Amino acid sequence: MTARRIPFLSLAPREDAPSVRSAIDRVIERGWFVLGPEVEAFEQEFAVASGANHAVGVGTGTDALALSLRALGISAGDEVITTPLSAAYSALAILMAGARPVFADIDPARLTIDPERVADAIGPRTRAILPVHLYGQAADMTAIAAVAARHHLAIVEDCCQAHLSTAAGRPVGSFGAAGAFSFYPTKNLGALGDGGAILTNDRALADRLRRLRNGGQTSRYHHQEPGINSRLDELQAAALRARLPFLPAWTARRRALAARYRSALAGSPIGLVPEQDPGHVYHLFVVRTNARADLQAHLAARGIETLIHYPVPIPRQPALAAADPRECPIATRACDEILSLPLYPALHDADVDTIAEAVHAFASPTAVS
Repeated sequence: MTARRIPFLSLAPREDAPSVRSAIDRVIERGWFVLGPEVEAFEQEFAVASGANHAVGVGTGTDALALSLRALGISAGDEVITTPLSAAYSALAILMAGARPVFADIDPARLTIDPERVADAIGPRTRAILPVHLYGQAADMTAIAAVAARHHLAIVEDCCQAHLSTAAGRPVGSFGAAGAFSFYPTKNLGALGDGGAILTNDRALADRLRRLRNGGQTSRYHHQEPGINSRLDELQAAALRARLPFLPAWTARRRALAARYRSALAGSPIGLVPEQDPGHVYHLFVVRTNARADLQAHLAARGIETLIHYPVPIPRQPALAAADPRECPIATRACDEILSLPLYPALHDADVDTIAEAVHAFASPTAVS
């Protein structure tokens, strides 16, 4: 048995606590709570940190995806190719834009969308590709960008799990027209509630996104086009500004913990999702086993909390039934095998060792590689 419970995640502020508290106090004292100086400053700072020309703060990562598609003119009758293995919000954002999600199966090792299957899924109504940088590891953007260029398709990157990640040395969010980020509290850069942002190098697109997030207004009470209400608020922007300087060190810590896991789990009765790109930022540390329920129970009995990201492939979600989604067998198999182990900057090295020891003690009938 473990000496203490090891939670899957801890969201309590630590070294960032004084900066976050000061930021909250600053907003309250100023008395400006929506689309003010904190949002503007965060947009500039996040764009610089992410290697982009523009950032547009919005209410959620889902809105960041949907608004990016809308700003590109994607609407009813259009199709957008995306992955079956992600949080369902990736596909729901396509529905929010009025388009139909089309699913292309995943690379069996990387677990991100397979560029060859993307090419196979392109049809006469395809307008865009929406790859997801899953668990902190970028999709194969070099190959995906080549497919998009060949077929004249837009790319909107789902970077919601990939803050500061790179693909082949290039920042995620820079390969297509836009990159969407979430600041949900569990993310590598998390707010104190919901929040999102869109990165783009296109000034005209950034200007349109700023209109769309604010009811389509060009100025107060003047609505040029139908927009929505999706505004990153000042309190969240201030908290994100306070935490952004810590993100490089937190990312380095995630990578160090992942490396420790990989070393400690060598020879264990489970499979590891390989690191295919050194730009991986380890939002999650995911392993594979065909005895997942038994392994999860084994770890729980030792005080180790685990989660599954994600147990149901998106095409099998009832909410997507009207889109007549195709089956994606590689993703379906992965959804039956994947398990996320604890990984967050405050996790101790000794906790990783304890978890690895518990995994080694698990008697699995067959390992998954």
